[in-house]
Amino acid sequence: MQQDDYRKAADYIYGELRMKTLPVGVKFLTDPARMPEKTRRPSVTFGKKVTICQGVTMARNYGWTVGLTREDLICVPAMIVFGFSDSQDPPASLVELFCRIDFSRTDELARLEVESMNRFDNGEISAIVMAPLGKGLFDPDTILFFGNPAQMMRFAQGWSYVSGERVRGLYGGKVECDEYLIAPFREGKPRMAIPGNGDRIFSMTQDDEMVFALPGGRLADLVQGLESAGRAVGARYPVTPYQNFQPEFPKAHKEMGKQVGVM
Repeated sequence: MQQDDYRKAADYIYGELRMKTLPVGVKFLTDPARMPEKTRRPSVTFGKKVTICQGVTMARNYGWTVGLTREDLICVPAMIVFGFSDSQDPPASLVELFCRIDFSRTDELARLEVESMNRFDNGEISAIVMAPLGKGLFDPDTILFFGNPAQMMRFAQGWSYVSGERVRGLYGGKVECDEYLIAPFREGKPRMAIPGNGDRIFSMTQDDEMVFALPGGRLADLVQGLESAGRAVGARYPVTPYQNFQPEFPKAHKEMGKQVGVM
């Protein structure tokens, strides 16, 4: 897609679903030198390290292009998942961490959960770049849309219209950045995610927000689906309330209505 195509698609989705924050394109790089010009690196811009989900928030709320390397990051579980650690056995490190912080009852149960998560091998990528989709700075590997459950409903309707598939989602309540960033890229299919603890504590994700994450190459399909899904019955966001009914009022209202001649 060309830069203008990304802008048009982003503008359409942002306006059609009345989104609160900007759609975000995400690129996984093997060479940090390929970051676009004027990319903000937290370690350079602020002199601080951040979480990956903070980078997402900066892109979708501020409209910034944000670049993250190992030197910019401080979130231990996410750095393990994205291959930015020195762990000799990343899954085992996650298992140990989940048990230490009481997010898993036993090593065996933690291992089952970790095996269901998506991750990058150590050194598989060297940087993550996030920018508003409408800037069209790169062909994104993953595209993120944050919204409320009713907006997520429309994304699901649009996707099932063009694919015949329901949107999948795996929910663990923690380290959800693997689910909404890596999973669509690995599997080539969209995911629905419920942001976890880190998203809410560090990146200020709100209680009513969920994430629809799309493989970058399926953006045109999503637009087509949103344009067409449910058109015959007026499906849209905000959902149109049904008004073709006569309200019922309490007994006192009815008695007064008769008394004053309006019933």
